[in-house]
Amino acid sequence: MQCPKCHAPMHTYNRNGVQIEQCSGCRGIFLDYGELESLTRLEAQWSQSAPPPPPAPQA
Repeated sequence: MQCPKCHAPMHTYNRNGVQIEQCSGCRGIFLDYGELESLTRLEAQWSQSAPPPPPAPQA
């Protein structure tokens, strides 16, 4: 696949089960239908499962 912007080759990466194509030239990212929603859902799940920050020290 070639980048629609600069026509450099695109490379496919797997991120948590989502296939992402990234241009090796301009570093642009191409997502298929529904992939952005999948990535935002995974990000929301990750941030919800993160432990709370430690309490601030008392002065």
